[in-house]
Amino acid sequence: MTGSRRSLAGALVLMLCLAGCRSSGGSGAAGRRTVHVLYAGSLVNLMEKQIGPRYSRATGDGYQGYGSDSQSVANAIKGHVKRGDVFICADPAVDATLIGSGNGDWVRWYARFATAPLVLGYSPKSRFAAALRTTPWYDVLQQPGIRVGVTDPTLDPKGKLTVAALHTAQQVYRLRPDFAASTLKHTAVFPEQDLLGRVESGQLDVGFFYPTEAIPAQLPTVSLGRVHEAATFTVTVLDHARDPAAGSAFVHYLLTTGRSALAAGGLHLQHPVVSGSAAAVPASLRSLLQ
Repeated sequence: MTGSRRSLAGALVLMLCLAGCRSSGGSGAAGRRTVHVLYAGSLVNLMEKQIGPRYSRATGDGYQGYGSDSQSVANAIKGHVKRGDVFICADPAVDATLIGSGNGDWVRWYARFATAPLVLGYSPKSRFAAALRTTPWYDVLQQPGIRVGVTDPTLDPKGKLTVAALHTAQQVYRLRPDFAASTLKHTAVFPEQDLLGRVESGQLDVGFFYPTEAIPAQLPTVSLGRVHEAATFTVTVLDHARDPAAGSAFVHYLLTTGRSALAAGGLHLQHPVVSGSAAAVPASLRSLLQ
């Protein structure tokens, strides 16, 4: 082989090696990182269609999200089934299950940043749709044949809020003594990420949701009136994060630039309030979370 041919061959090998190095990284293009966000299933539309894509466009970083019932996500973190950088939860009590050495020290701090009221969403295809627009919701739930969907109160904060809402309605509206128990007895229980689709398709007449789910799906809703149950959303960078810097960058985006999308998606934003160890908050977030 002549010198020129050897030089050409060497250049080709070098180019192939560089291309291989760029494509073999876990996050794609050279220098590009990917944040892994684990979140409450009630945020799936907001996270996957708004926050995630907007974050990638704004920063050039990748985004991968996973949503399910808040306690299910926490259990997956503790069981090493899911590993992420950021955890967004719908109940501070779930964060507490990840705090301390007995729980794996996954969470050392978390910030409350938004709330969302519980509402009743219904299928436009339902034969009870007209009644829900003109009749008190608790009366419609007592009509024979209505198909009601809820989430599991042992795994999902929304399920717990639903149980509380039915008992509160029984008291404040002076309903029959077995209203809550009877309604719950005839409900169908689904994972949080599945319930919306069941109502959208007409398989269920109604379900209990947050506006974060109903608004993107254009699902009509009914206020619960004098029953005021709401989720409190929290966010943290997990202590054993895949990429703590990526997690901190995402939380910073979420609580600054991302606020407009959060509000449009149905969350009631509040000034972030930190619980746990304030000293454990990443330096890049301390000015936001004071």
